[in-house]
Amino acid sequence: MQISGGLQLSGGINLVPGGSSPTPDPYVFQGSNYGYASGGSGGGVLQTAINKFSFSSDSNASDVADLFVSFNNSAGQSSNNSGYASGGHSPSYTNIIQKFTFTIDGNSTDVGDLTITRKGPAGQSSSESGYSSGGSAPPYDDTIDKFPFASDGNATDVGDITLAREKSAGQSSTSSGYTSGGLAPPFVNTIDKFPFASDANATDVGDLAHNLFLSAGQSSTTSGYSSGGRPAPSSTIQKFSFSSDGNATDIGDLTVARDDMAGQSSTASGYSAGGADNDKDTIDKFPFASDSNATDVGDLPVASSSLSGQQY
Repeated sequence: MQISGGLQLSGGINLVPGGSSPTPDPYVFQGSNYGYASGGSGGGVLQTAINKFSFSSDSNASDVADLFVSFNNSAGQSSNNSGYASGGHSPSYTNIIQKFTFTIDGNSTDVGDLTITRKGPAGQSSSESGYSSGGSAPPYDDTIDKFPFASDGNATDVGDITLAREKSAGQSSTSSGYTSGGLAPPFVNTIDKFPFASDANATDVGDLAHNLFLSAGQSSTTSGYSSGGRPAPSSTIQKFSFSSDGNATDIGDLTVARDDMAGQSSTASGYSAGGADNDKDTIDKFPFASDSNATDVGDLPVASSSLSGQQY
């Protein structure tokens, strides 16, 4: 609880002196407190764990709760108060939207459905809604689904990405969602962008430096990032600008070449947790302020791949 011109309660609510109504804090996609890696596969077994690690100090993650049902290949979304995992494989394709709270460690609940069952969608988050773009239904899909954060409910189909594909990386600016790379097939380098302010199709605004799928997506306030991926396990960290449409550049490397990780974004750094080329437990961290390589800052409790990422 903090007093600075008003009373701030946990959960992002400000009470302003003088009896005015509570107002929510401005939404920021990046987290200040914790990163989450949820679900996935470890040792060939579907996982239910919601793993949590600190942004303020480098340390291992801990298993703090469980998903409503075990998932891998889900999309991850984050509101101010809750994390979401949507779609995926469990072990058949699913359309379930799961939600868990950030303020209290607890299990997820089933809060709605995507418009179609699919695995491998990319996740994006605006201030008001979560998005799942692309995936495999099968066949490969181009749907952009949108679901509300303010109330639990089903998603609606609000547009299409430019190319039907799965296992792309998702990034979020304050105004737009991005879907980068993916498996069409073949592997593609397309960076798609769609607006949050209106429901509309995506446009192709640039290319990754390499054709990749199964990369992790991260977002600073100014740039989108894509880390790792396939066809051969990659260590590359790529970066593209939110302020102007254009291609990505190779700015550094993860500590271990791998794919199928969960991506998280703090206010200062991008994280890649877990991954495959055999299951990994590595949590890598790279800075947003300068272009450089990642460092290994901790481990997941169980070596896992195909996780979804969230942040608070």
